[in-house]
Amino acid sequence: MAIDLISIDEARARILAEASPLATESRPLADALGMVLGEEIVAAHSVPRFDNAGMDGYAVRSVDTIGGTPDSPRRLSVVETIPAGRAPARELGSGEAAKIMTGAPVPQGADAVIQSELTEESDNEVLIFDSTDPGKNIRCAGEDVMAGDRVMGLGDALGPAEIGLIASLGYPTVVVHRRPRVAIVSTGSELIEVDRPLGPGQIHNSNSYSLQAQCRQLGIDPMMLGIVPDDYESTLQLMRKGMEYDVLLTSGGVSVGQFDFVKDVHDELGVERRLWGVRMKPGKPLAFGVRGDTLVFGLPGNPVSVMVSFELFVRPALLRLMGHRKTTRPLYRAIITEDAANSDGRVFVVRVRAWRENGCWRVSTTGPQGSGILRSMVGANGLAFVPGGSRGVRAGEEVDFLLLREDLEEL
Repeated sequence: MAIDLISIDEARARILAEASPLATESRPLADALGMVLGEEIVAAHSVPRFDNAGMDGYAVRSVDTIGGTPDSPRRLSVVETIPAGRAPARELGSGEAAKIMTGAPVPQGADAVIQSELTEESDNEVLIFDSTDPGKNIRCAGEDVMAGDRVMGLGDALGPAEIGLIASLGYPTVVVHRRPRVAIVSTGSELIEVDRPLGPGQIHNSNSYSLQAQCRQLGIDPMMLGIVPDDYESTLQLMRKGMEYDVLLTSGGVSVGQFDFVKDVHDELGVERRLWGVRMKPGKPLAFGVRGDTLVFGLPGNPVSVMVSFELFVRPALLRLMGHRKTTRPLYRAIITEDAANSDGRVFVVRVRAWRENGCWRVSTTGPQGSGILRSMVGANGLAFVPGGSRGVRAGEEVDFLLLREDLEEL
């Protein structure tokens, strides 16, 4: 049976057309990393709430320090000590100083903090060995956020800095789009779990583990439903269970072989197919459809095909479900350092190592590129796209590539 192949871009567009942000929920801030806001964050108070010391030292009136030198220091009376977390007891007067710790409120009357290294204290007096300017070493109220500021909005993703900023505003919980519930099924009678010894003709089930890890990189903890043998009824029952989730990922069984049942099971379970087959290698036999609110992916069975298909198609869909506006990685141009042949009409997705050299991107392949050679993914921090045609690309020519990790060298 011939498969009507479509382009990578068209396949991704069809998939994203079926993926809408999931409902929102209230989530503890500490558990919201990587999630997307479903509310605006408005500052109820300024940050900082009060003028405070930027370092340990002495709060002073800057006019009282004019002319201070090591040989002719200014002498001020130390009237109190202000630790962080305690309000000043009094206003600072002429000729007075307050010993102050980093983060402590600056007393009224003071307009600078002079660091301890430029002072010497003795008998309730401090010698000032340098003059200072108004505002020196003071963190002003509201210099980070002013009360009433809209600091984050709908659709903003929460990274470490965003989490910290929201915490500084006193939000214990946030409203975010929930993470999708994902189920993973591996198909194939040859598969056996990793904790069991191999028998004749058997291989360990790696696909479920790589898919689980790719999901976890997005903050999603998928449900591993296990292995299903090449049996129609068994496949039907386990996939029916998988369709109780927001997303079902199966690997294997989507080609045209005698024991490839996944596509037929999709039909029996009422999956509305949106595509079957992409003009790429590895990863051609990709099936995708919807059943109710469930996105159903039938991924190829070869280990590299699974990971590449996840990166190009599943990952964008999961990000869209989570509410992310940006769902694909940036595309760059790079000089390839070796020939990459590609004589058929499909795009060859090559696993590459990418680096910067003299301000330009360069990529080289990670070794043999067969769809079953998982080591080609281990050494890769990018995926390069070699167009189909009469020859592919030659060393020194340019290719498009996606950057998967930023563990780069600059030569």
